[in-house]
Amino acid sequence: MIGKSGDDRPEAAREKCMTKLVKMGSVTIGGNKPLVLIAGPCVIESRKDCLAIARKLTALAMSEKIPFIFKASYDKANRSSHTAYRGPGLKAGLEVLAEVREELGVPVLTDVHSAAEASAAATVVDIIQIPAFLCRQTDILLAAGDSGKTVNVKKGQFLAPWDMKNVIAKIESTGNKSIVLTERGSSFGYNNLVADMRSLLEMRELGYPVVFDATHSVQRPGGGGNYTAGDGKWAPYLARAAVATGCDGVFIETHVNPAKALSDKENAVPFGKMKPLWRLLRRIDELVR
Repeated sequence: MIGKSGDDRPEAAREKCMTKLVKMGSVTIGGNKPLVLIAGPCVIESRKDCLAIARKLTALAMSEKIPFIFKASYDKANRSSHTAYRGPGLKAGLEVLAEVREELGVPVLTDVHSAAEASAAATVVDIIQIPAFLCRQTDILLAAGDSGKTVNVKKGQFLAPWDMKNVIAKIESTGNKSIVLTERGSSFGYNNLVADMRSLLEMRELGYPVVFDATHSVQRPGGGGNYTAGDGKWAPYLARAAVATGCDGVFIETHVNPAKALSDKENAVPFGKMKPLWRLLRRIDELVR
């Protein structure tokens, strides 16, 4: 209720939920900073295609004044089938990401799957991402922390949001407090995920910025039999709900032609829809702040 004491004021509630400021390359997330966009293709399909979508997203970010971080994976290690396209691999993939970063001057994020990969990726990218399935793997978390880079950890589909405090403690033990947490839905089996918006609030109370992964939250793991299916049409709606609930950034995988994407084609938001979606998310963010 509003009015009886200073602690009951909306401003006090907002301040209580305020997270630390974390620098992600040239972008700062958290506190009362504007909503951050993390976007890019699920996987690097080719150097040409990766640079093309990176240029489009960077141009959009500049024209709309969006705090933007480019995301792409060099290897998708957790595929439903061994025949699924995984990406160009560590060496070739990092070369492409280095080119994106050098040419466009935007912060770059990629996910790693081992302690050795964390060390290698740290020479190129600004943010090291820990995949949800690996968020409890101590050696990877410590290597990511030791890199000195910002560490974005996706909450495991199997974890309660408050259990992320143990993940944070592992990274903090390295002296690295540049940490971001990402919500991407919880799994109860049966090829489905559920996005509980309370998770955003629970994780923000741990003190670090929280990102909502709109496109992975609408996945249907293994739902295609030998590939991960999804309901990409619902991703914008979940993004709207997350921003209205309270988050510091939104993670959206995008593709010029999702139907032809080599990974997560049913989840990606078409690039052509990114501008109107972002304008709506920004208005919601400004309203709730």
